[in-house]
Amino acid sequence: MLKDYFAMPGLVKSMGLVFGDIGTSPIYTLTAIFLLIPPTPQNIMGILSLIIWTLTTLVTVEYTYLAMHLGKKGEGGTIVLKEILLPLLKSGNQVAFVSLLAIVGISLFIGDGVITPAISILSAVEGILLIPGFENTTQILLMSLAALIAIGLFALQAKGSEKVAWAFGPVMVVWFITLAATGFIALSAAPGVLLSLNPMYGINYLLHNGLEGFLILSSVILCATGGEALYADMGHLGREPIIRAWYLVFVALTINYLGQGAFIMTHPGTQNVLFEMVFSEFSFLYIPFLILSIAATVIASQAMISGIFSIVYQGITTRIMPLLRIEYTSPQLRSQIYIDVVNWMLLGAVLLVIFIFRSSNNLTHAYGLAVSGTMAITGVMILWIFLLRGEILKSLIAFVVLLVNVIFLASNFHKIPYGGYVSLLIAFIPLCIILIYVKGQSKLANALSPVPLEEFLPKFNEIYPTVNRISGSALFFARDFRKLPQYIQRIMFTNNIIYDDNIIISIIRTEQPFGVTWGVTREITPGLSIFEIYLGYMEIVDIGHILKEAEIDEKTIFYGMEDIITTHMIWRIFGALKRLSPSVVQFYKLPSDKIHGVVTRVDM
Repeated sequence: MLKDYFAMPGLVKSMGLVFGDIGTSPIYTLTAIFLLIPPTPQNIMGILSLIIWTLTTLVTVEYTYLAMHLGKKGEGGTIVLKEILLPLLKSGNQVAFVSLLAIVGISLFIGDGVITPAISILSAVEGILLIPGFENTTQILLMSLAALIAIGLFALQAKGSEKVAWAFGPVMVVWFITLAATGFIALSAAPGVLLSLNPMYGINYLLHNGLEGFLILSSVILCATGGEALYADMGHLGREPIIRAWYLVFVALTINYLGQGAFIMTHPGTQNVLFEMVFSEFSFLYIPFLILSIAATVIASQAMISGIFSIVYQGITTRIMPLLRIEYTSPQLRSQIYIDVVNWMLLGAVLLVIFIFRSSNNLTHAYGLAVSGTMAITGVMILWIFLLRGEILKSLIAFVVLLVNVIFLASNFHKIPYGGYVSLLIAFIPLCIILIYVKGQSKLANALSPVPLEEFLPKFNEIYPTVNRISGSALFFARDFRKLPQYIQRIMFTNNIIYDDNIIISIIRTEQPFGVTWGVTREITPGLSIFEIYLGYMEIVDIGHILKEAEIDEKTIFYGMEDIITTHMIWRIFGALKRLSPSVVQFYKLPSDKIHGVVTRVDM
């Protein structure tokens, strides 16, 4: 039966693609906590209980039970929750609030994505200090080594991770087996820690430690970082393999945390719990374990980077982020994308964070705030959906989970002056970009005042038979053929540039994550046709290939460009974003020798 359990397609792969972040949290979680509080038996039992029940509540219940039963065509994530929730809402204010929640959630996820590679790689590299002869390695050297690993990781992104992705799952399986085995061996020294499975130990710790107990939750949350990946990656691997893999990962993590607790009981002076525990058990295997831990943290970082690429792509296709140049690194895996500007900005932020905080322990003061914020936003949206659907039991469970989320989020606020502000500052950048872009696009659309099709057609029918037409077909891109952009009218009616066949191409992103459909070219009047392409908002497609399949042999491709003139600082930023963004035809990689951009000057 166990053989059948592991035989499920995607189970081992999900170990590498989904659980890297949460799987490497045992490296630093208990170390960070017991550098803040004394390792008394009561504290150890209370903290272990809090960790186990945090994993149970925030990961098992919130994500595997509640969130993963909400999806669109098997896809998950903050944007998917927004797409599920919006049709259920009745007022415009609620729609605006949910849209803002989703934007804040995306921004916090990106802020978290910078801290994850920094703390994961740095904490693993610091294990070098336990190797005999390397005890006096300077922190600068450790930071430099972590920075080199990060640079190598980000430099490889352009080549795609497909060639090495096959190894991610097996490496993480070995990692989780190692965590479970070393934790199980350590348990024999103090088997009494098993009693911490009782949630009362955690509750009693909070009740008896007042403000200190409340604030320590900001470090306990470190055990659940990466839990949001279960839902975000659901579309890539499927719900069932991820849930099954989580049960195995949960057992491995629980055993390891219990083992670390037992080790602290017998070694209260420990400074780096996991590495010292492994060194005391298997000193002769310590270097292979250290190499394995570095590999695991690199895989965790890779999963986070891929996740950020994916969420930025969702933002682009749902039109809340500006267009960015996207490379498709795998002809087989549609999820394998690379976004150059995002990659190098992330690397710069990761290196900056490493050299600002210097050690993984210092980084724990910045880590957790963005994670708890993301989880709280997910909790709000999940509760809202179940309430509107009238699912009482799930609404009650979601309410309890949201309450726990809010408590964790509140406990993290004290981190803001001690380093938490860094993740907020990082998250603030994409938040500002999204808000400026969304508002700017709305203002730009009003300024450009598109031409209704019913007004356009009489003019076209009047001029088409009378002008000297150019042979062949011309394509004109328009978001909605019922409201044509002004540049089409200028080309045809002002400049008298009309082809024998004029085709309006409309690319429409649907509310579903995946799916590509297009119809035959519809001639709405002699010389003017419509060709609509419907794409799921996560679809990565070759528009040129679709046009060839539809037997459209274009001679020229026209598209609109805006030259924004403004003295307003916000709209200057919006103008800069538009100038730096590729056009829609460049985004979809249409043949450059056929493209003609038509500039419209807009005063904002």
